[in-house]
Amino acid sequence: MVHQMSNAFSFAHGEGDAYWFNGTLMEVKATGNETNGAFSLLEGLLPSGYETPLYAKTNEEDMFYVLEGEITFTVGEKTIKGIPGTFVYVPRHIKHKFKVEGSTPAKALFMFTPAGVEQFFIEMSVPADKYELPSEPMELDMEKFAAAGQKYGIENLG
Repeated sequence: MVHQMSNAFSFAHGEGDAYWFNGTLMEVKATGNETNGAFSLLEGLLPSGYETPLYAKTNEEDMFYVLEGEITFTVGEKTIKGIPGTFVYVPRHIKHKFKVEGSTPAKALFMFTPAGVEQFFIEMSVPADKYELPSEPMELDMEKFAAAGQKYGIENLG
């Protein structure tokens, strides 16, 4: 539920639209529609061992803020151990990836500026009926994934 006050808004935990994306839970906190295109913000709950492919974005900067758990980020040639409180900034065109370490899920905020790429996650997801990790493994349609990545300026580097 969005609580609007002029152009201000807020979402409490569990109030944003929730989606299951590739075995994760993504809660949409802000889209470009709400921020006049300035940024988008997602909160992700990621299972232990979850790893992204190496990728780069052409349209926006990525920002990550670790809330819970441990995430190892690879940004260019740099490796960053992300523990709660760690902030990582990735300029556009820089290759990067991340992996959830340890035996527990991790939780992080994902901010993108300008907004737009949040729609990639929404398009590639299914609505979550509860605020938890999906109970069934999710099969990723690689053809759809590649097409959506191209549409949103995400270059999958392997």
